[in-house]
Amino acid sequence: MTPRQRMQAVIDAEAEAIRNIRLTDDFELALGVMQACEGKIITTGIGKAGHIATKFAATLCSTGTPAVFLHPAEAAHGDLGLVSARDVLIAFSTSGKSREVLEILELSRHLGVTHIVGVTAHPDSALREHAELILDMGEIDEACPIGLTPTSSIAVMLAISDAIAMALMELKGITQADYGIRHHGGYLGHAARTDNLPDAKDG
Repeated sequence: MTPRQRMQAVIDAEAEAIRNIRLTDDFELALGVMQACEGKIITTGIGKAGHIATKFAATLCSTGTPAVFLHPAEAAHGDLGLVSARDVLIAFSTSGKSREVLEILELSRHLGVTHIVGVTAHPDSALREHAELILDMGEIDEACPIGLTPTSSIAVMLAISDAIAMALMELKGITQADYGIRHHGGYLGHAARTDNLPDAKDG
């Protein structure tokens, strides 16, 4: 492939992977659990999945749901202390086999966490045994010339997390004014506190 063909192939593959997401009952149940959460939403993941988990927590915070990212490595050195029984834990792992992530889920159960949501693709994922609800990513073919670099899987994770965040925001009735309170700086903050809402085509 030429470089241009490769770039187009990656974009097409990621778009197709997102289109293939199938929303199951667990997606709606997860929304209900998050809406009813009396503590905070804790997201976790390792590697590229961890970056998506971090972004998900940031999006939730900005749209009216307290959330924090828990790094699996730091959790082993004391950060697990931020977990409480009132929290909901959401774990991102395409394979669902990452040792560090599974360890957090097991230890969180010991701390009283009852609601664990897993975002994973592999049907034989150990994550499925630890999670109460599974947001299934479906069968993923990575858009990588050697089939290894997380590409399509990460696009799917991002789409699922954004879908959940926006649906939860709507369920909670978060308004433009609510959004503005959480964005006291920057262009979006200014736009949210005025009628100068950004046009979609303007980014």
